[in-house]
Amino acid sequence: MAADNILRLTGIRGIIAQKMSESLQKTAQLSFFCDIDASALVAARNAWKAAGTKLGYEDLIIAALTSVLRDFPLFNAVETDHGVEPQDQVHVGCAIALPGALVAPAIFDAGNLSLPDIAQKRAELVERARANKLSIAELTGATVTVTNLGLTRVEHFTPILSYPQQAIIGLGRMSPKPWVAQDGETIVVRPVMGLSLTVDHRIIDGAPAGDFLTRLAQELEDGPTLSPGGI
Repeated sequence: MAADNILRLTGIRGIIAQKMSESLQKTAQLSFFCDIDASALVAARNAWKAAGTKLGYEDLIIAALTSVLRDFPLFNAVETDHGVEPQDQVHVGCAIALPGALVAPAIFDAGNLSLPDIAQKRAELVERARANKLSIAELTGATVTVTNLGLTRVEHFTPILSYPQQAIIGLGRMSPKPWVAQDGETIVVRPVMGLSLTVDHRIIDGAPAGDFLTRLAQELEDGPTLSPGGI
């Protein structure tokens, strides 16, 4: 093999490799998966667009996530030398794929931002990430992370924790699929999205992880708080 084809674990690639290895060595990672009926997400995004605000599904999900985290403080916690410490503010890391690198800068205090503000700040992070202008605070300050593979054919995956965080949420693609309606009998076609959740099982047990993912799914399927009149 030509030397030019060898991927060397140096520079930013080396830092990523080190962080991924550290995460797997220091934590006991366990992943959970579910599907959601994304009809409410589609409707909310269309309503915001009609109101003159451009945003993505990831922005809607971040807004819902900050709401759910209020009742699940261990999912917004970081491990320190003193133990695992729940954080008062929600700093959501947004995974951004760059050529040869992956970064997850934080939207600071996302729980106190409006949905349009979340969308604007995420867009700014993406722009500055591509220009290599992210700050150290942004790159290291997240308390929970969202990673999105929705533009691929991946529906569920096992995202790796960004240590010392305790939870990371993965977004899979949205596609039309058969879905059982609320009457429990009728089959309808709905936009279905896959959600993934990875936690540190040393800290978070399976039951609360299941409860958390269920609540997040319900928040996304119910939808009213995601519309322009709800946030």
